[in-house]
Amino acid sequence: MSKLWTALITITLMTLLLTGCGQPSEPPASADSGPKIGVLLINHGSEQKAWRDMLVAVEKAVDDKLLALPNVAGVRTAFNEYTEPAIATQMKAFDDEGFDEVIAVPLFLTVGGHTNSDLPNALGLKNDKDVLESLPKEGVPVYRPRARVTLLEHIDTSEFLKTNILRRTKSLLDGVDGSDVGVTLAAYGDAEFNQQWEELMTELGVYLKENLNIDIVNSAWSGHLVNYSIEPTKKAINQVLTEKKKDVLISVYVAYDYMFQRDIIGEAGRQSNRPEDVLYNEPEAILPDENLNEWVVQSVKDSLTSGRLGRLIDS
Repeated sequence: MSKLWTALITITLMTLLLTGCGQPSEPPASADSGPKIGVLLINHGSEQKAWRDMLVAVEKAVDDKLLALPNVAGVRTAFNEYTEPAIATQMKAFDDEGFDEVIAVPLFLTVGGHTNSDLPNALGLKNDKDVLESLPKEGVPVYRPRARVTLLEHIDTSEFLKTNILRRTKSLLDGVDGSDVGVTLAAYGDAEFNQQWEELMTELGVYLKENLNIDIVNSAWSGHLVNYSIEPTKKAINQVLTEKKKDVLISVYVAYDYMFQRDIIGEAGRQSNRPEDVLYNEPEAILPDENLNEWVVQSVKDSLTSGRLGRLIDS
């Protein structure tokens, strides 16, 4: 071997040796950091800006706290119906950005057709052919996500809902003796899950009776189940007014939608036997509520420290 080749080989070996003495190369991100997790806050959706703004405000309120949790790298809001961004739009965005897992938080009051069927199918957790064919016909786009989805429980699993209804009832009493009033809870309702909705209203009523000097609490549906009629709510109000001086009317809706709070629930109060004795705050809804924001953060935190996600992050 010539002296020239010997010199070249020596220089090459020295270069490789020196290079190896530098900073060690970073391992692949997935080797250390674990899964890239997104959080999707899902609500019913509405054509009305007031409704959408209330739900977007939840995302803004919890964004920093969620991003501080292990492996959470993105937070988005999706509307189930009527408007963008749809669930399909946001899930595709998570996929495009390389998210491995998505925790879906349904900001729905309780179980119903949406939470039991639409959401699981839209998120890729179910594969019901009839549902997947019907959703696009109803204006709801469908996208099968690559990211694995964990779907959490809806709002009524939390104690904060009871305290929310109690606080709002107290604010309307405003010095009126509880023994002189009753309460009417006006909610959407669901034909398929009527038992669960009835149980929820009963539970809220019992809580109000236990914490206020009130002995009459009834409820009425105002949604599709009753063809969006004011009559059930009006009937419930009049039942209270036959026995009490005042009726506190509470809309058990997540956000404000004038079709319900004004045109159905509010109109039922205005057409009741004694509208002057109906205590009602039309723009009021479950939102805004800091306790709901805390519930969202805690629900996501719990999912990250238990079950499949907890094992995945710890591995």
